Amino acid sequence: MTQRNNGAAGLAAVVINPVKSPGDGFRDEFQSLCREEGWGEPLWLETTEDDPGAGQAREALEAGADVVIAAGGDGTVRCVAEVLAGTGVAMGLLPLGTGNLLARNLGIDVADPLGAARGILAGRDITIDVVRAHLDHSDQGQLFLVMAGLGYDAAIMANTVDGLKDRIGWLAYVEAGMRQLPGRPVRARISIDGGREVRRRIRSVMVGNCGQLMGGVEMFPDARIDDGVLDLVALSPRGRLGWLGVLAGVFGPAAARNRSVDYLAGKSAAITLAEAQEFQLDGDHLGSARHLRVAVEPGALTIRTAARQAGAGAPG
Repeated sequence: MTQRNNGAAGLAAVVINPVKSPGDGFRDEFQSLCREEGWGEPLWLETTEDDPGAGQAREALEAGADVVIAAGGDGTVRCVAEVLAGTGVAMGLLPLGTGNLLARNLGIDVADPLGAARGILAGRDITIDVVRAHLDHSDQGQLFLVMAGLGYDAAIMANTVDGLKDRIGWLAYVEAGMRQLPGRPVRARISIDGGREVRRRIRSVMVGNCGQLMGGVEMFPDARIDDGVLDLVALSPRGRLGWLGVLAGVFGPAAARNRSVDYLAGKSAAITLAEAQEFQLDGDHLGSARHLRVAVEPGALTIRTAARQAGAGAPG
C-alpha cells in the first residue's frame, strides 16, 4: 500500500533521463529551487535503457511523492504517465527532449527547464485525458498522450537519424519525412464508436488527443486535451500529385478539405489495415501492426503546472 507524504513540506520526485539532462549543475539548481519554494529534499530517480521511467515512477509513488516530474523527452513522459494515470497523483513536465509535444500543447516553455520546474512547484493541478491503444487485438493496452499513428508518420519516426536530431532538432523529422514520401497506399477500414466503417486507401492514420505536432503544425485543429474525445485523421493521397491534395486538406480552409484527408472524432476507434504498417505512440516507433483499437479515458491524468496555465484550463 502506498504511503503518502505526511511531512509539512511537499515531496517532489524527479524521474529523469540522464542522457537528456540540461547540465551537471541542474540537480543542485533544482534542489535549491525546492528549498526556495518550501518543498522538501527531492527524490532524484534516473531512468535506464532497461527501465525508461515506469519503475522509477512506481518508486516515487511508494515514497509518497506529491508530484512526480517527468524530466526527459516524450518517451519518458509517456512511461511516467502510464503509472500515474488514474492514481490522482500529479505529474509535472520538465521538457528535455526534441519534440516535447505534450509540454508544447500545454503551453509550457520548452526552452527554460528551470522555469518549467518552478512552474511545477508553484503550480496548480489540472486534469487531462489519456488514450489507451491496443495493437493487433492485444488485451494489454498502451497509454499515449498526444498521438498514435499507423503508416507514413510512424515510418518517419522509425527512420529519423538520431545524430541529425542532436544537430538540428525537430527539423530532422522533416528530412525523414521527405525520404518517406514515396510509397503505396494500403486499404483501411475505420470505425468510430463501433459505427459504420469508413473504407479508404491510406498512407497514414493518426489518432490525436491534442492538436499540435512537430514544428507547431496543427494536425487536429478541433482537438482539446480535456474534452473526452479523440480525433482521427486519415491521409489518402491520390495520384502523382496526391500529397498536394493532402496539404490542401490539412492546411487549407475547412471548406477546401477534400477526400485526400478525412477528419473523424469519437470516444473510441478501430482501424484495420490490409497490410501491416509502421506504428508509433507519441513519437516512439514500436514496430508494425495491422489493427489498432483506441479509447479515450477522460480526465485520467493530473498535471501540475503553472498557475496561469491551470487557471486557463488545458488548451487544445
